[in-house]
Amino acid sequence: MADEELKTPEYMIDAEGLVKIYKTKETEVLALSGLDLKVEKGEFTALIGNSGSGKSTFLNMIGGLDIPSAGKLFVGGKNLFRMTESERVKYKRETVGFVWQNNARNLFPYLTAIDNICIPMRFSGVKRKKQKAEELLETVGMQDHRFSRLGTLSGGEQQRIAIAIALANSPGLLLADEPTGSVDERTGDQIFEIFTKLNEAGQTILVVTHDLALSRKVRRVVAIRDGRISSERILKESYADRLKESGVDWRNEETQEEYVVVDKTGRLQLPADVIEKMGGATGRLVVSYEDGQIKLKKP
Repeated sequence: MADEELKTPEYMIDAEGLVKIYKTKETEVLALSGLDLKVEKGEFTALIGNSGSGKSTFLNMIGGLDIPSAGKLFVGGKNLFRMTESERVKYKRETVGFVWQNNARNLFPYLTAIDNICIPMRFSGVKRKKQKAEELLETVGMQDHRFSRLGTLSGGEQQRIAIAIALANSPGLLLADEPTGSVDERTGDQIFEIFTKLNEAGQTILVVTHDLALSRKVRRVVAIRDGRISSERILKESYADRLKESGVDWRNEETQEEYVVVDKTGRLQLPADVIEKMGGATGRLVVSYEDGQIKLKKP
């Protein structure tokens, strides 16, 4: 049985040909155009991309906040296309935890930190809520602020509490949308360090970030462009065991290898720097396969 499980890896996220169209009276916007992505259990993956690329749309679908227009989407073995409204509520409560950039969406300002963490547990029947809340406060390094309210905490401290809230119901998948977008560089590093420790303990994490420097420390970075996956960056083996070393300049060193992604129809997106070197590779190109290499050149 164990051998069979190894041969058939289980994915926390399994998206195939995912399409999302937003319609208004005057126009239609294609936010996702056939996105394919698989994330295994226990992975820490970052999504990057320009504004409007589709990364937040994708995150909202995984979080059960938006419904895809077409394609296939499974999270934790659950089919998000076939969920009833009550099943979707249960899914959002138990399968995924969400950390927002805007702290006001994470916290009730009139409650203490420990009471904020206990709220999600009231809707899922968790026993010993206070004890678990205390454990989560320790996990995010905020045990000394258990009775603090929103107004007395810094932005980074609020975000730490938000992470604890997202973990309250032990979700299989932790989602974070620009979790360092409203904090300084040093605090952003600390928040990413929390995510790294959670991942080392087995937590599956998907983070949308605009901070390319911070993403250099993530083992897998997926870039979205024009509504589908354009490339992936994988942490180099020489850096994989050095995540805790203080001597690595994670913001400036080239810690990852970049790979273009070819979808099932054979489509790929060339990296922007390659297009620039080719003087703008739009229109017709000559394709050849020589000595194990695919070559593109202008006619």
